[in-house]
Amino acid sequence: MHMTDRGLLALVRHEGLVPGPYLDVKDVWTFGIGHTAPAGPPDPARMPRGMPAALDAGIREAFRLFRADIVAYEADVLRAVEVPLEPHEFDALVSFHYNTGGIAKASLTRHLNAGNRAAAAQAFMGWLRPAAIRSRREDERDLFRDGRYPTGTIPVWAVDRNGRVDFSRPIRRLTETEALALLRPGSLPVRLPVPTQPPAVRSWWQQLVEFLKGKATS
Repeated sequence: MHMTDRGLLALVRHEGLVPGPYLDVKDVWTFGIGHTAPAGPPDPARMPRGMPAALDAGIREAFRLFRADIVAYEADVLRAVEVPLEPHEFDALVSFHYNTGGIAKASLTRHLNAGNRAAAAQAFMGWLRPAAIRSRREDERDLFRDGRYPTGTIPVWAVDRNGRVDFSRPIRRLTETEALALLRPGSLPVRLPVPTQPPAVRSWWQQLVEFLKGKATS
């Protein structure tokens, strides 16, 4: 069993994407879409600091690693859960496990294996550290219980050479179509959006020169 496309998109949206190594809330070096050293190489702590010279390449590498990493989390969920799952339930559990690593010891897994899906859904809310994670847990609970998938664009965040992410404003937003193409191995190349730049402001001298040129040709 594997995550659905909508489940993958929901997970990536929760994680966000940082195309350079950064320190997460626990000061663990992380890269891309939640990739850390225990998942396998590369070790984010040993990666070049700051933003990549080629942003598109950094985004593609983040998705490549995510595709490789998610397989182990899917397998962990299948080992821990002893009852049949609906696709949306599986998506919610993998998202939870990708964030917490706690599927084997979580009370929600015990409730689920005992056949109490209502208690399992409520048990998502027992994992609320840090406090900012609450909205994600609510989304995962609602996905597990009701099959309701969150939607929207996927933010790409900038990071400095000290591993600090600037969450004030994303440098890009990927559409679901763009993200799905990057998630699917062997998909056609995707032309990533180029951030729009405001028009350059001309100086009074440049405006005067252009005016005189126009007069000369008229």
